[in-house]
Amino acid sequence: MGDIFFVLFIQPITNLLLFFYQLFTAVNFPYALGFAIVALTVFVRLLIYPFASAQIKSSMQMQKLSPHMARIKERYKHDKKRQQEEMMKLYKEHGVNPAAGCLPMIIQIPVIWSLYTVLIGAVAANSIQAINKINEALYFPYLKLTSVWSAYFFGFPLFDAPSKLFASHPLIVLIPVVTGIFQLILSKMMMPASGGVDSKVKKSQPAGGTADFQTAFQSQALIIFPVMIGVFSYTLPLGLSLYWNTLTIFGILQQYLLGGLGGLKPWIEKVKLVSSK
Repeated sequence: MGDIFFVLFIQPITNLLLFFYQLFTAVNFPYALGFAIVALTVFVRLLIYPFASAQIKSSMQMQKLSPHMARIKERYKHDKKRQQEEMMKLYKEHGVNPAAGCLPMIIQIPVIWSLYTVLIGAVAANSIQAINKINEALYFPYLKLTSVWSAYFFGFPLFDAPSKLFASHPLIVLIPVVTGIFQLILSKMMMPASGGVDSKVKKSQPAGGTADFQTAFQSQALIIFPVMIGVFSYTLPLGLSLYWNTLTIFGILQQYLLGGLGGLKPWIEKVKLVSSK
């Protein structure tokens, strides 16, 4: 299983990374490894763009149906069979497949994980032995490395974590902070503009019902996940922060093109209101 995963995902992505690295090196582009990571991440995101788009569209369709789904659950809460029948009828009427968002997500997971795995090895490759291991995975001789590459990006080592650099460069803490903020923006954009569960849904259910639970869960996840990403960014190599921020910025642009500002819109309106006073 490991060999199949390597051949299908790890090896092609490793070759793509080296292609971009050798390309930037050939034209004397500074910080070739760092920009190769950015280029590779964008390229992979473009490859899986159709799948990610299908997932976003499916999620948006389900959000639109959430008020109807909540009413069905409340009306037939004591009759699970009838509840399921009404749900299927609702999906059919609106042409929605509740499982449509699963396949695109499943396809994306191994690709994103492989990208992460390759970059972990790349930023840590600071010896001839490590470079030789990378060379073994390459398809073409001209992609091979003949020496240890420079893993520095604008003066910062991509193989070191901000936690290790904080003593000498206190401002390095801004990187995990920005990483967490980008993730917060994306997470908020993925929520409905009404902020979590639709207000109509909440009105249709008694206090303490499913909608209240969903709202509480979404509110907590909205904060907890970006904080976790920020903490990971502080403790893991800078190269992974570069990768994750590129991934997130691309996700923000894609989410905006397909679904607009989403749940971020009320926040922006509040900021405009405060700044206009």
